[in-house]
Amino acid sequence: MLNAECRSLTSNLYKLPAMRRFLVLALLAAVPAALRATVLVPIEFRELVTISSTIVHGRVADARAEWVDGRRAIDTFLTVDVQEYLKGGAGETVVVRVPGGQMGRYRTIFVGAPEFQRGDEVVLFLRGNPASGAFIVGLSQGAFRVARDASGRRVVTSPVVMGKSLDRVQPVVRGDLSRRPLAVEAFRDLVKQVMAGGAPR
Repeated sequence: MLNAECRSLTSNLYKLPAMRRFLVLALLAAVPAALRATVLVPIEFRELVTISSTIVHGRVADARAEWVDGRRAIDTFLTVDVQEYLKGGAGETVVVRVPGGQMGRYRTIFVGAPEFQRGDEVVLFLRGNPASGAFIVGLSQGAFRVARDASGRRVVTSPVVMGKSLDRVQPVVRGDLSRRPLAVEAFRDLVKQVMAGGAPR
């Protein structure tokens, strides 16, 4: 349907005034860009820990959207109050840059990027400078939320997409026991085990 409309516009292009002809050509040039997609390759947990320069457990104190890239896109900058560093880091807060966000009636959507609210408790796997704006490794894959389970225990929930092995593709299976939430302490121990060179269980 989109191709038919493009052919129709192109065939009638010579009938349009110069300014409208320019606008139609600009629209046709933009169509391929609008059809691009984001592909997330699942990251195995060991790789996620290894490639992250900082792993932080904390609470989102502020989430502010800002224009970036010459006002062509909007990113969200989080200020996270640090409760503990599981890897690297220094300082009481970190700044995290997340692609996408909203300013007034303008919004940039970046498929695969996590969204946060002030007050969210999170564990984030980061690369870059946490003082000026680190990036989350693997978009949503490097963002774990902390919530309370039915017993009131604080647990770290698994991201939507997480690989298990470096040597083969793993399907995401609903109800998979290996993707169950872990207590914060158990998650911390798992990260430290991987950093020490052990295989996660």
